[in-house]
Amino acid sequence: MMVEFSSSAPTPEEMERDREIGRVLFAGEFNFVFGAQKLGQLPDPVLPEIAFAGRSNVGKSSLINALTGRRALARASSEPGRTKQLNFFELADRLTLVDMPGYGFAKAAKAVKEDWQGMMFSYLRGRPTLRRVVLLLDSRVEVKATDQEIMKLLDRAAVTFQVVLTKCDVPKPAVLEAKLREVTGIVATHAAAYPHVLATSSETGMGIEDLRAELARLANPV
Repeated sequence: MMVEFSSSAPTPEEMERDREIGRVLFAGEFNFVFGAQKLGQLPDPVLPEIAFAGRSNVGKSSLINALTGRRALARASSEPGRTKQLNFFELADRLTLVDMPGYGFAKAAKAVKEDWQGMMFSYLRGRPTLRRVVLLLDSRVEVKATDQEIMKLLDRAAVTFQVVLTKCDVPKPAVLEAKLREVTGIVATHAAAYPHVLATSSETGMGIEDLRAELARLANPV
């Protein structure tokens, strides 16, 4: 499940090409497939999978909706920490996006360890088609101990993960720049971490094209 990271940054021409490829991919047919509450319920591993993880209320559902240009396809719960299943969405018969349960909600601290480090760890470690975990961090708040724990868990599971900052339209530019430097430094200490941290906003569209481009590279070819 681990991948080799390229040491060279793409050229502007390559980035424009990849953004267009990502735009076309994420404009394709996108459907909910299944919600699994137990490992035995997981759909057969066929397409490459990208799993989205993050603390409850980090903006995970909003980001998935922004990526796909749909409204309310991935539902945001009014009660953070409520979702307790893996939701599978198929994109254009080329990629599967997996919406993972939120972690770190204060009222469910014990359940986080039991659920996430039980079923979730088993999924992460044993899913042969899992290409990457997109780990979402809220740009407005400090990196929590639970975020650090999940990064260590992903290291142990040997699953490549990429940190994506959400709600980046809120902090002032200097504050956001400092947050990016802080998180990039944290990411550098984790063996399984993809080195490129992205800043995004579901409200303004910041970083959405670049994230589509990143994920499109992992999809099955046309």
